[in-house]
Amino acid sequence: MKKTLSALFICLISLSARAQLTPFEQHQDHNYTATYAEVIAYYQNLNKLYPQQMRLINYGTTDVGKPLTLIVLSRDKIFDPALIKKQNKRILLINNGIHPGEPEGIDASMMLVRDLLKKDQLPKDVVICLIALYNIDGNLNRGLSRVSQNGPLAYGFRGNYRNLDLNRDFIKADSRNAQAFTQILTTWKPEIFLDNHTSDGADYQYVMTLIETQKDKQTPILANYTAKTLTPYLYRSMKWAGFEMIPYGAGEEGLPDSGIVSFLETPRFATGFAAQHNIISYITETHMLKEFDKRVYATYLFMQFLIQINQRDAKLIGELKQKADEQVSQQKTFALNWTVDRQAVDTITFKGYKADYKTSEVSGLNRLYYDRDKPYTKTINFWNTYKVTATADKPVAYVIPQAWGKVIDLFKLNGVKMQQLAHDTTLGLQMYYIEDYKTPQKPYEGHYLHSAVKLNPVDMRVKFYAGDYVVYTNQPINRYIVETLEPQGVDSFFAWNFFDSVLGEKEYFSDYVFEDIAANLLKKDPELKKKLDEAKSKDPKLAGSAQAQLFFVYRNSPYFEKTFMRYPVGRLLTDTKLDLK
Repeated sequence: MKKTLSALFICLISLSARAQLTPFEQHQDHNYTATYAEVIAYYQNLNKLYPQQMRLINYGTTDVGKPLTLIVLSRDKIFDPALIKKQNKRILLINNGIHPGEPEGIDASMMLVRDLLKKDQLPKDVVICLIALYNIDGNLNRGLSRVSQNGPLAYGFRGNYRNLDLNRDFIKADSRNAQAFTQILTTWKPEIFLDNHTSDGADYQYVMTLIETQKDKQTPILANYTAKTLTPYLYRSMKWAGFEMIPYGAGEEGLPDSGIVSFLETPRFATGFAAQHNIISYITETHMLKEFDKRVYATYLFMQFLIQINQRDAKLIGELKQKADEQVSQQKTFALNWTVDRQAVDTITFKGYKADYKTSEVSGLNRLYYDRDKPYTKTINFWNTYKVTATADKPVAYVIPQAWGKVIDLFKLNGVKMQQLAHDTTLGLQMYYIEDYKTPQKPYEGHYLHSAVKLNPVDMRVKFYAGDYVVYTNQPINRYIVETLEPQGVDSFFAWNFFDSVLGEKEYFSDYVFEDIAANLLKKDPELKKKLDEAKSKDPKLAGSAQAQLFFVYRNSPYFEKTFMRYPVGRLLTDTKLDLK
């Protein structure tokens, strides 16, 4: 009887250990990534084994109708974000599966969560939050869409249920996925954020490359710490573990030999969006042509090292975040766009494969290939400096008409403090008129992005109404406020077409009726007639077109709509006493 019980006990232990293996580990050659159902079931089962230090919290819904599940690990068994902050602990947020065809983070995180709990290795001063699978929609659309990738056997699709690339959606938040993510970000307020990915492009020897918040775009006090301490630690640690890294971008603008340009992650991307919240951010990019198991283990190790230094520097990271928030609250001028500085070039050691050409079996013409039998190590150029191409001085406050509901909703979601006018009020402030802009012929992520915006600022008096919103620019979230509301910003709300209705005229005139009105206007206003005559002398087309001359008079008359091409958000430049709710 004792032998039977002993055998049964051993069997149960074996089954329990087996149950804790992830689907990736259970697969014979580790060339398998978990499905959405397997991911959720695995975490639910793990939670039953470790209910004290682990929580599964659902946020909102995604576009496919399923909630976004956050895994929270807390050594002290505290899961209240406000209390965690009071205890001066750090919060690390990790995102997985934003592109479900790049699933390494999904499987690596499942193993990491189990090992941290099972081995009692949860950090003392860091609470770990992991989004189990961000693009649930794309993960359910399982197949073989990434034809150039070396495994796993099947995986999800890049686009979500609305065919949106969710790593281009953070600032505009068209998807419910992005809205749920923002709720997580503003609820937990992490100091460090990681988004796990897989790269494509050139072939080289590295399993993993790395994107960090571009140093010239990052809040300076955080950039100094990441450049001198955090990022070097991660590179050293990964090299020690056998997964040496380089910055992402080799071969993005030609062959790797041509050099690496550091990636500029504007606010449409996860890390660019997190930077607006003064969060230190990274993106891992494992290489698509390396074996899937190596990519998963590299991701696992990177997360371990990130947790370790977060614990080591927990107090310092907290102090830096607080100082960054204070500095941004007081900051006067904000960068809105950047371009790489080609004159500021550094060098980096690069381990690649010889690129060569041979005859294509498809076209019969020359085709590129990388010869893995000819590895090399050489010094290549590295462009890691960006210069600012557009800036704006913040006003005392922005005034946003309540009619622009999506802007108001996103500001609330992002934790922007706003107040409302108690009464209808006419304010003296600065308004922008859109003088010019460029728009592409084809849509990008469901929008026709405006660029090269030229503005004409005009001081004027404008009537606002009770309930319209006033946003003071004395907040830690100032970067988000200014970068979204200044139209010339690369990822501003204007760029993403939030305000396109102001670009169209609503009133016009009947030619035969306005002829007499225009004649009277010219008789009564010599300055207007002089202005028309000067314009005709400079523009033969105007001089030869009766219709164009009528339109010229109309546009310079009291009848022309003052709101045409007027950006609706006002800039309050002086500290005016307002009657607020």
